[in-house]
Amino acid sequence: MKTIAAILVSQKKDLVIDEIEIPRLDFGKVLVKIKATRICGSQLGEIDGVKGDDPYLPHLLGHEAGGVVLEVGEGVRRVKPGDHVVCHWRISSGIAGPLPRYSWNNSHVNTGHISTFSEYSVISENRLTPVPTGTEFDLAALLADTITTGFGIINNNAQLKIGQSIVVFGIGGIGSGVIIGAKLAGAFPIIAVDIQKNKLEIIKRHGATHVVDANSLSSQKEILSILKGKGADVTVDGTGDPKVIKRCFNISSKTGRTILFGVPNYKSSISFNTLPLHFGKTITGSEGGCSAPEEDIPRYLNLFENNHFGYKDLITHRSKLVDINSSIEIMRKGASMHTMIEF
Repeated sequence: MKTIAAILVSQKKDLVIDEIEIPRLDFGKVLVKIKATRICGSQLGEIDGVKGDDPYLPHLLGHEAGGVVLEVGEGVRRVKPGDHVVCHWRISSGIAGPLPRYSWNNSHVNTGHISTFSEYSVISENRLTPVPTGTEFDLAALLADTITTGFGIINNNAQLKIGQSIVVFGIGGIGSGVIIGAKLAGAFPIIAVDIQKNKLEIIKRHGATHVVDANSLSSQKEILSILKGKGADVTVDGTGDPKVIKRCFNISSKTGRTILFGVPNYKSSISFNTLPLHFGKTITGSEGGCSAPEEDIPRYLNLFENNHFGYKDLITHRSKLVDINSSIEIMRKGASMHTMIEF
């Protein structure tokens, strides 16, 4: 069986769209028909070599999707054929099994325990969470990372309290999830900062009490004015820009928490005065918001079904797999909040 897929062959180059051969299902593996997958900033980082040279080329990409189970391998118990599933990179219960071995042009194509930039994918059982059949596939794709990570940053990393203030720099996919999570947690003010005005207009409808155009020369003064000069209880960076990270740290309060989910280039560095760390100020990186998919996804889905948050207008761009390179370029320009590839 073959499937169309987007393959990373060389860093800093377009993905190659071609057919690959799907391997037989091994122990703990599940064949999933991908229906919708989101392009995440992490994939841009892989393509651009943000973390350094890639030793696994060529390989498949994508780690968040909504799909349908077609077939299960030996030992799989958590999902069955016909189930609608969230495909996520965070580990859940179930079996991992050996990595699948796809082939392309008579050679091996690497992959991890999940890849989603293909019409069909072999995914480990422990990267799948079943959801009700009526769950829309684009929502499932958002539940795979942007919502679970965004809400996890609020609940687990920042431990934001009712009435505490938060400033979020970079209102992309996860940044929007952080804003929605802050609203659900009862934060105030909730300040969204971005260079794209269209994103700021959208996020005002999803919980931001204030928005600040980062292009403005007075943006720093504007943020501090909203905070009444007190500094923020929580600051969150999704840009990965060292200058913005330093800014996040500086505008947090004396006991403020700075959370980073944007990843700087591995060659970059950041310097700041560490003395405040001795008196209660903190800065930490987030790995997926410490989310637990099998526990979190049903809870968040229940919130959505009871109208606690929406998502449709957060998906600003949709395309097909054959157009994925154009969609990636739109993301590079910062114009997209969520870019969804649909099959």
